[in-house]
Amino acid sequence: MSGGSESKYEMDTFSKAVHAGDRKKQKPFVPTTTPIYMSSTYSYDSIATIDRIFGHEEHGPSYVRYENPTNNALEEQITALENGAGALACASGMCALQTALIVSMLDRRRTILAASDLYGATISMLMKIFDPMGYEVRFVNITDLAAVEKAIADVKPGCLLMETVSNPILRVGAMDRIAELCKAAGTALIVDATFSTPLVVRPLELGAAMVVHSLTKYLAGHGDVLGGVVVADAENIEPLRAYSRMVGPVLGPQEAYLTMRGIKSFPVRMERQCANAIAVYEWLAKHPKVERVYFTGDPAHPDAETIARLFPKDRTGAIVSFEIKGAAVKEDVFRFIDALRMVVRGTTLGDVHSLVLYPLIASHRDLSAKQRERMGIRDNLVRLSVGIESPADIIADLQQALEAV
Repeated sequence: MSGGSESKYEMDTFSKAVHAGDRKKQKPFVPTTTPIYMSSTYSYDSIATIDRIFGHEEHGPSYVRYENPTNNALEEQITALENGAGALACASGMCALQTALIVSMLDRRRTILAASDLYGATISMLMKIFDPMGYEVRFVNITDLAAVEKAIADVKPGCLLMETVSNPILRVGAMDRIAELCKAAGTALIVDATFSTPLVVRPLELGAAMVVHSLTKYLAGHGDVLGGVVVADAENIEPLRAYSRMVGPVLGPQEAYLTMRGIKSFPVRMERQCANAIAVYEWLAKHPKVERVYFTGDPAHPDAETIARLFPKDRTGAIVSFEIKGAAVKEDVFRFIDALRMVVRGTTLGDVHSLVLYPLIASHRDLSAKQRERMGIRDNLVRLSVGIESPADIIADLQQALEAV
């Protein structure tokens, strides 16, 4: 019999097969790594205990849509990284972003003011899901503080959405000053911090209401997880959890376990990736076949003052975007990408290995040519997510591939 049953009768073999070994009482040990709790529900010695748990009078897992011990550990881990009040692990980064947007406007005006430079799928979600649902969506140049201030005054948004570092042109808005404007207007500031990670900047400390990460990227870091997370301040964490209990956008426990394992090495990985990105940027900036390089560590970056104020020196991110000189059509870019031998062709970023993406066919594929042009995404632009390999090997691979163009 399992330790969770006080029954005096002997179970039938079939029942033993179902129940034996489960629901053991807590033993006096602590696992050094959080186990994967695959149970969808949890039982207790008395229904009164379950009653207290459902009534929030006593803490404990009850049903996996409400919470899971593995997810709880991950959420606690990421909350600590972001210095937040709590977190919600979600099934994907886009799910986390959608959840944050909806929760931010449960008791606010259903108007979203968004940065004009965003991940293509985020723009599509705003225009193809939120707009038809009755939310008003407006866009603003997030790096023009005067324009942001005017838009907040004119639109009176329920929330303002921005990225710490825009995808893929790598612009950086003044999050601290935008947070002050949002607070004065009663607007919830939501920041997608996937590109920067908590090692570079923590938006909640600057006044954001919620920060979102794609766990798939730097935090998990090994290309084997799909997940997202919302970390909230004290005002927004309970509405976030209440929404989750009703709707259930939650991450699976196996993914939570893998993400926790990845996060244990995340700061070391990210530090290495940032250092490698500096070396790659400096090399690309001098290459005759590179027309222009976009990098947050560039001393001549248009947002250099903001970056210097908000980001640590030499830890500004690990994405380098660049335009290939003479790549007049996408087939020219294809030749460069196909010639790469070590850098991986893939539609993601933040893995331990370097990855290259062509925004025209991937991250910003659903946008019109005119939209991409307004965002500064030219047809010869590629985005490089720098990994932890030897920087000399990354550069050698880029060198031989550029020779193919």
